[in-house]
Amino acid sequence: MHNKKIFILLPDGIGLRNFAYSHFHELGQKEGFEPVFWNNTSFDLKTLGYEEVKIHRAKTHPLTDIYKNARKHIELNLNIQKSGDSVYDAYRFPFSYKNLKSSLKSMATRVIIAVHSSGKGLEKVREKIQQQERKTDFYRDSLATLQKEKPAMVFCTNQRPVLAIAPLLAARDLGIPTASFIFSWDNLPKATMVVETDYYFVWSDHMKKELLYYYDYIHPEQVFVTGTPQFESHANKATIQSKQAFFEANGLDSAKKYICFSGDDITTSPDDQQYLADTAKAVRALNAKGYNLGILFRRCPVDFSSRYDSVLETNKDLIVNLPPLWKKIGEGWNTILPTREDVVLQQNTIFHTEMVVNLGSSMVFDYVCYDKPCCFVNYDTDRTIGSNSSVKKIYNYVHFRSMPHKNAVIWLDSPEEIADRIETGLLNPESNVAAAKEWFQVINEQPIQDASARIWEAIRNIIR
Repeated sequence: MHNKKIFILLPDGIGLRNFAYSHFHELGQKEGFEPVFWNNTSFDLKTLGYEEVKIHRAKTHPLTDIYKNARKHIELNLNIQKSGDSVYDAYRFPFSYKNLKSSLKSMATRVIIAVHSSGKGLEKVREKIQQQERKTDFYRDSLATLQKEKPAMVFCTNQRPVLAIAPLLAARDLGIPTASFIFSWDNLPKATMVVETDYYFVWSDHMKKELLYYYDYIHPEQVFVTGTPQFESHANKATIQSKQAFFEANGLDSAKKYICFSGDDITTSPDDQQYLADTAKAVRALNAKGYNLGILFRRCPVDFSSRYDSVLETNKDLIVNLPPLWKKIGEGWNTILPTREDVVLQQNTIFHTEMVVNLGSSMVFDYVCYDKPCCFVNYDTDRTIGSNSSVKKIYNYVHFRSMPHKNAVIWLDSPEEIADRIETGLLNPESNVAAAKEWFQVINEQPIQDASARIWEAIRNIIR
């Protein structure tokens, strides 16, 4: 292994937590590699002591987004044909006709879908995306960068961004091996695969089976099961603060025990503020029975709305607002980036709270790393009933079908049941935690702390 330079492509900020704020980079250096971030984010990774090559003028071909959207719909159509399951319709976004430009894009997309909604048609759309991207200045810039830097491999941290297509194409055209990390546990059924690489890194055997099922042009030998660095921080006890330090730093009452309410994004849970209010009401009922509980509220990092303000003000004696430590570097939503400090804040939030209340997120796995239960909100409000945000629709998503036992979480089936269910979880968390651990073993390769090591070992095998 003569050339040890590995380009870690960051097409957006999503990969920062997994690959810049974990011990991934440090471990790569210890293993004899030369990790270099190929950085398309606004974050200056040199401040962390990392070597980086900045991406400038990253821009896709004008038609790429149209073909990308068409590809998604065609893949969902084929998934329905293959499985006989209409659940894949739930992953579609409505077409936009808000102005002339969006209307023309939507109409063009629908024509491509109508003409190419078959296996051969999908192949033509995939080829068209590559043809268009090879015409861009970004592709030519990427070729020049790779010819100058000569990395042994390009590893993309996220399979979803269209801005990753050109640099990965450039690498493949130069004969440089490429790999992509599947970012999240729910991504594959949604038809979010935008990039095509020589190899794919997935969380688990379960995800490998999904990848091979949805993408029949990928072969088993191209897929490495590594786990995700997302959970590695939970194995690092050195960053756990003492209760006194954490409570004092965040204005918590040391006499209370806290439940975390983890907010969802406004699209998934538009009435999340009502769920927070219902949880506060339940906690008051428990406190009337002799408990001394509070709520620690952690909002979704990209939700800067004022929708929770009234609930927080009404319950300021009960709820402590602890916003994530993300940075807004630019104007767009994709310039709101995670920070190293927030990884530590989230870890300590979990460690110093008894359980989490949430609408169907992967926080269940974060909490089970500390042997703590998760409550899933499982009822509609007047705002969500019959809508795209109905819990019936959300919990029918394919990724929830991986749950081996229903009691992997505590189900909050109505506002009236929240107090009793939380109390049961406080008094007897073991049964839910045991089932959640079994679920976590399905979702993510164990042990959690070895994910980065498995990724580097896979990289070594690829370039060897």
